[in-house]
Amino acid sequence: MSLDLLIRNVALPDGSRSDIAIDKGIIVEVAPAIAAEAGRVIEGEGYLATPPFVDSHFHMDSTLSLGMPRLNQSGTLLEGIALWGELKPHLTVAAIKARALDFCKLAIARGTLAIRSHVDICDDRLLAVDALLEVRAEMRPYIDLQLVAFPQDGYLRYGRSAENLARALNRGVDVVGGIPHFERTMADGAASVRTLCEIAAKRGLLVDMHCDESDDPLSRHVESLTCETTRLGLQGRVTGSHLTSMHSMDNYYVSKLIGLMREADLHVVANPLINITLQGRHDTYPKRRGMTRVKELLAAGLNVACGHDCVMDPWYPLGSHDMLEVASMGLHVGQMTGVAEMAAMFQSVTSHGAKVLHLDGYGIAKGARGDVVILQARNPIEALRLKPARLYVIRGGTVIAETPKVEALLHLGAGAQAFDFTR
Repeated sequence: MSLDLLIRNVALPDGSRSDIAIDKGIIVEVAPAIAAEAGRVIEGEGYLATPPFVDSHFHMDSTLSLGMPRLNQSGTLLEGIALWGELKPHLTVAAIKARALDFCKLAIARGTLAIRSHVDICDDRLLAVDALLEVRAEMRPYIDLQLVAFPQDGYLRYGRSAENLARALNRGVDVVGGIPHFERTMADGAASVRTLCEIAAKRGLLVDMHCDESDDPLSRHVESLTCETTRLGLQGRVTGSHLTSMHSMDNYYVSKLIGLMREADLHVVANPLINITLQGRHDTYPKRRGMTRVKELLAAGLNVACGHDCVMDPWYPLGSHDMLEVASMGLHVGQMTGVAEMAAMFQSVTSHGAKVLHLDGYGIAKGARGDVVILQARNPIEALRLKPARLYVIRGGTVIAETPKVEALLHLGAGAQAFDFTR
């Protein structure tokens, strides 16, 4: 058997050791000691081979815009929204596209080969839509970019959102978005959820709503989202992102709400880095963590993924788009240090994210796409601990990024010793 690529002796996320054979962009065999020749052979040295990372929630139209037109002095969500409003009149397709392309390179180097990006449609020019559609087409050989039509200023609150949403979807944007907690009233929020879900059902599209990104325990638009999902038969096709108000809700109500979410087969996306940064700003002490109830939602059988949300933009001045940092932060904030819980957090930025995006051919298995990331770690928990080098990032059987192995050279006594951080 002659292959395009043969990866030898890697650890898989389930703890087994294997070789991986890839030909014509597809994994054709996963087994120990595969007897074959290949155009390229990678010696895995027992390091971890994983499916690519998936960022289930991001804003690529604003990424890498830090300091434009000024810095967020308070660090708050509302000042970030105001800053984005100040920047929008000065945006150009070329500038948005250039930043997004730079960001895609960063993501690929980090082993992230699928991103769901929300794109603001409350700029009547739809510059960001046009820019990111071009980026999606140009980067398709290397990364899967899924776009969400996001009415940043409110679907009902901004007068031309309905028109702009239809224009964006007609141009090829993939997913219907919303932000019900930013509408003027709770009633308007619920009405926006109903209308947007009806649009998605009519068009046969997925839904992903910024929902209840608030410390207010009475912000309960996720309840409306579950209701509309079930009413319209959209089970498994709808995502509630953020859901931070669940952190402040009383347990009795949550016990009812989680049942409704299960009935709707709702996907949940937490954004740990941003949630714990922006929420709880009105608290002194005790101060709320702000992240949604990841542990309880996973225990209830819901699919929970994590997103990076922002990198160097009006809302977040930090970030390197390391999805392992995202999962690690979620693990710590959610106090999820049980063995199964840590494994679930690794999945929150891999297989769980793939379910949110409805990715085809995802995983390391015969017949899956030949997309593999080899990490300088021995298992998923070690990867969460070390956030290690992405030794190889492979797309369709072709290596598209490499990072040299990271070792410390210790000078302890006579001679130098190379030290590998994996144990």
